Amino acid sequence: MKIAWKEMRKNKTKFLILGSIIFLVSFLTFIISGLANGLSQDNAALIKDLPEGQFYLNENAKQTYNLSKIDTGLQEEIVKEHPQATAFSVQMGFVNDVEDKQHSVAFLTSTESDVFEDVREGEILLDSSLKEDGIRVGDVLTNNQFSGEFTVKGFVDKKKYSHAPVAYINITNYQEMYRVMEMQTIFIPGKDAPAYNGLESFSNKTFLNAIPSYSAEQMSLNMIIWFLVVISGMLFAIFFYMMNVQKIGLYGILKAIGMKTIALFKMIWFQMIAITLVALSLSIGLSQFFNFVAPEGMPFHLSLDTVLMLSAVFLIVGFVGATISGFQIKKIEPLQAIQQGEM
Repeated sequence: MKIAWKEMRKNKTKFLILGSIIFLVSFLTFIISGLANGLSQDNAALIKDLPEGQFYLNENAKQTYNLSKIDTGLQEEIVKEHPQATAFSVQMGFVNDVEDKQHSVAFLTSTESDVFEDVREGEILLDSSLKEDGIRVGDVLTNNQFSGEFTVKGFVDKKKYSHAPVAYINITNYQEMYRVMEMQTIFIPGKDAPAYNGLESFSNKTFLNAIPSYSAEQMSLNMIIWFLVVISGMLFAIFFYMMNVQKIGLYGILKAIGMKTIALFKMIWFQMIAITLVALSLSIGLSQFFNFVAPEGMPFHLSLDTVLMLSAVFLIVGFVGATISGFQIKKIEPLQAIQQGEM
């Protein structure tokens, strides 16, 4: 390890350049990951906060939430069989405040349950983000599709759907607004749930893909994240490959005096780990700082679990990249390498 450390001190510029690139790539990865997690919460916090269970959509909906309609008779049968089950619907819409200013919301209604808020006719319960728009408890809101008025009952925290604040309303009011009697989804808490003819079941995770734009949004961001991770591995492979080519003569001498190939690999691994740990420490510190200072309206959330997972991935990818670059060391013959280094 002394040789590896001395080489790093002697060639500070080369290793500093590699470390800077790894820092920038990892920092960008953490930022995009935080943005992906934040957008995920902003898009589907309503569903992600539900307990583990099974969601049911109509088979004819082709795994698309907006196209699903649950037969009323089947719904009553399921709710009777499973007292904890609930049927619910979500539709995008808007409300007008006392100043006739329009606010986009996701109207949600459900049968009586423990997982969703219950409201009476003419009442509405809103996500707390609408407080920033000046809406207060007791305000009267209207909707062009509703003949009556909504009175703001209160607020709930972090309930978003499709990037819109959720608005809980009564089933009767929902049916008048959207002219439908059927609910879109049935949710049964618990891991074990039976199958029903005409219905397709989903876990919490797979049901998120039925939300419009969710899967496309997350897939794009995750693709960028893993693309950056692959780039970091390629950088390590290319950097150490070039370094090894330049040090063929040195490796020949070291092999000639009895140093084993595994010891040379350990030298490369030590340099890779040292550079990666320093770069990751800086990028983690800055990304966590950004996590605290990010504007309140920005959907950014970078958890410690995500940071540790990505850090482990960077170390593994760096190890693989550095190891691949070192395969040429095994082929080096001491005498030939020394003669090549003298040319």
